[in-house]
This record gives sequence, C-alpha cells and structure tokens, in this order.
Amino acid sequence: MDDVFLADCRARLAFDLMANTWNPVVLWALRDGALRPAELRRRLGGISTKVLTETVRRLEFNGLVSRRDCGRTAKVEYALTDLGVTLLAPIEAFGEWAFRHGDDVMAAQDEAVKRAGEPRPA
Repeated sequence: MDDVFLADCRARLAFDLMANTWNPVVLWALRDGALRPAELRRRLGGISTKVLTETVRRLEFNGLVSRRDCGRTAKVEYALTDLGVTLLAPIEAFGEWAFRHGDDVMAAQDEAVKRAGEPRPA
C-alpha cells in the first residue's frame, strides 16, 4: 500500500500550503513581479490588512515569498522567490480545472442541498 498522504509526507505538506484560501491567491497575484502591500490588497480585493500580513508572513516562512525593505521609508514589497515561482504552474492547472468543472461541482452541491433540505454549508 502506498502511504503517499500520511501526515509527515511531502505531498501532505504541499496540500497544506495550498489549503489556505489566500496562499495560492497571493502567489498568483505576485506572478508578474513585486508589489507593495497596499497594491497587493487592491489586486486581491476582499482581504483585510491583517489577513494579508498573516498570509505573506506564512508564505515567507515557507520560502515562497520574499520581503524587501524599500530604502529609508517604512515601505516594503513582496515578491515570489524561485521556489514560489515553481507553484505557479500547479496553481494555474488547478484554476483551469475549476474553470472546466466548477459548474459541475456547484450543480452537485445544489443537488445535495435539495436532497438534504438544508441550506448549503459555508
């Protein structure tokens, strides 16, 4: 039996990195180059300053994003590391899957809600 997804395996590590909603979104937003936090927030939409800060710190901790101080000012910018760039292709593939199959997933959810007679879970 192949134990590929045990708690201490590398595949599980990768899934954990992508499990946080904002991790792949921030990585994708940085694909064209470094951004300052306010610029990154505008590009993302719907993310609070606190959540953005937590996300970029988590990505930096994991070696996927770098933080660079911009001179004497208190300004910083975030950019993908070489390791972070390696996740762009899997994120793009996942997005393509979602584009192709998202309607099917939502239809299955709607059907499950009808069968259960309860509202859709969050």
